[in-house]
Amino acid sequence: MNLQKQILTIEMKAMLSTLWMFYLFNVIFRDIHEFIEPGFIEQVMTGTIDGFQITEPLLLFGGFVAEVPISMVLFSRLLPYSPNRWANIIAAVITLGFEINNGTSDMDDTFHMVIEMAALCFIIWSAWRWRNPFHKSYSTSQEA
Repeated sequence: MNLQKQILTIEMKAMLSTLWMFYLFNVIFRDIHEFIEPGFIEQVMTGTIDGFQITEPLLLFGGFVAEVPISMVLFSRLLPYSPNRWANIIAAVITLGFEINNGTSDMDDTFHMVIEMAALCFIIWSAWRWRNPFHKSYSTSQEA
């Protein structure tokens, strides 16, 4: 294998993994930031947030949703080219859908959501443009 092609693959995997970490840090900070919002902790203590009952199935669903970007930090590094590329595209599209569906309630949420959505769009764009460095293209003169 060509060393330059291996380095390009490692660099793309590192970039995608880093983008997922960037996304996660923004989500975590956004969630922690909610704790200082007046009335939030009181709502959590009553078992409801904005009128929604906090249940075990809801928490399990939230865990699955959170696990998608968390697992992509690892999968971006470990998966080979084709599954890696498609996993990043699919995971980012799914995560972007949840971002859009959740919406925002105030200016700081909007700020973080825009940053998070930009990171997800950049993941999709980068994975979409990622070409297999080990793909062999044959021309007519090479076949003869």
